[in-house]
Amino acid sequence: MRLLFLLILLAFPIAEIWILVSLMHLYGWWVVLYLIAIAFLGLQLIRDEKILFSGRMMQSLVQGGNPMKAMFGSARNIFAGILLIIPGVMTDLIAAGLLLIPINNAEPKGSQNQPHYQSEKAANDDAIEGEFHRED
Repeated sequence: MRLLFLLILLAFPIAEIWILVSLMHLYGWWVVLYLIAIAFLGLQLIRDEKILFSGRMMQSLVQGGNPMKAMFGSARNIFAGILLIIPGVMTDLIAAGLLLIPINNAEPKGSQNQPHYQSEKAANDDAIEGEFHRED
């Protein structure tokens, strides 16, 4: 098992270089321009995620959601940005796949964070219950 993992780990950069050389023969210097543009986009993704992380965490906490979703979403975006910075087509495809996976924001039905008294509807929504007394 370790040998298989080692072979896959060594085959990845070799395949990446082979694909880049093949593309260079086909498209020339356009591949270099592509790699520079994609690396810039990856760097911009990391910068934006660094700025937006605290806001997403605070929004998640204020709304009573799970802050782990915000952390995993930010970690996913930063990892995708790192993969975009690494030159290669396969890493760019993996990063695009990571960015296309939606984060499931829907809560399961049994794990709602609302208290029990807020989740039930009143029989008559027009009636306001309360006490009053007349002051003259």
